[in-house]
Amino acid sequence: MATYWYWWGLAAVLVGAELLTGTFYLVALAVAFAVGGVVAWSGGPFSMQLLIAGALSVAGTFAAHRWRRRGAVPPDVSLDVGQTVRIAAWKDDGTARVIYRGTQWDAELATPTSARAETMVIVGTRGSRLIIADRLR
Repeated sequence: MATYWYWWGLAAVLVGAELLTGTFYLVALAVAFAVGGVVAWSGGPFSMQLLIAGALSVAGTFAAHRWRRRGAVPPDVSLDVGQTVRIAAWKDDGTARVIYRGTQWDAELATPTSARAETMVIVGTRGSRLIIADRLR
């Protein structure tokens, strides 16, 4: 079997593995391996195939890392902020049980003066407890 089929087969395996991880790092490697296959198909020596595939792997991994970091959510920002919750019950101590994402959560008012409503907005989190208000700050 020709060498380029090995390169392209490995590229296909990496794309399949990428579908399981979703990180884009394996896509960068798959593209590099596919280009290594193109070099093999065009008759380039094996050392050139390795050199080009290796260089593209490093460059692609670096590019994928920069792309992921640029689009990443900062660790102190909760994806729950801004979502609405439905109040299941108010407790005597001012906290509430709310229905959010299909289950009940503990919640507390952002400020003691926040108006109590049937539907409220998440303005933050404290551990696993939701901080709620009548509107987004």
